[in-house]
Amino acid sequence: MNARPEGGLLVCIGASTGGIAALEAILPLLPRDAPPTLVVQHIPGRFAGGLATRLARHCAGSVREAKDGMELKPGSILFAPGGDRHLAIDPSGRRCRLVEGPPCAGHRPSVDVLFQSAARHGRRAVGVLLTGMGRDGAAGLAAIRAAGGRTIAQSEESCTVYGMPRAAMDLGAVELSLPPVRIPAALRALAAGPPREGQLRRGEAE
Repeated sequence: MNARPEGGLLVCIGASTGGIAALEAILPLLPRDAPPTLVVQHIPGRFAGGLATRLARHCAGSVREAKDGMELKPGSILFAPGGDRHLAIDPSGRRCRLVEGPPCAGHRPSVDVLFQSAARHGRRAVGVLLTGMGRDGAAGLAAIRAAGGRTIAQSEESCTVYGMPRAAMDLGAVELSLPPVRIPAALRALAAGPPREGQLRRGEAE
């Protein structure tokens, strides 16, 4: 990337088995002015709001369960509510949407649906795929990378279950493979401005 994407970054995170621990390592380290962040964590619907409330105690930004039409502001972290709708980014890139639809990759809400909606915003999109069983998020992460966005997957040795990141790796969708403790620094570097070719990768390897 040669210029900062107009409108600022949109960060999307997907996780399943073991994802809560990974999110606890990532979200509290994001600054108060971090790019808007949307999260799909596979979890029974009745627990989604409680998870957001629990994480809010440790995060600088505003952590809430998403409601349809919420504005995507710097510092906002929105969790997909469990239930019968998917979390997505609207075409303007300014608001989230809760959209009806069948399960995708076996899940509702689905990481793939969120990532596919982010991919429509090209270089603004950053996809982060964390530990989990199955393939949800792999195709969506590939779409983000193909559209010019940036992609991160949790490293194998740090995953509870490497299924989702492995599926993304198999598709060539992963730009960086990192443990959760190193993902916040990568996101901060991307938000600060696009590096020269290879600069982020070298910095994260140090």
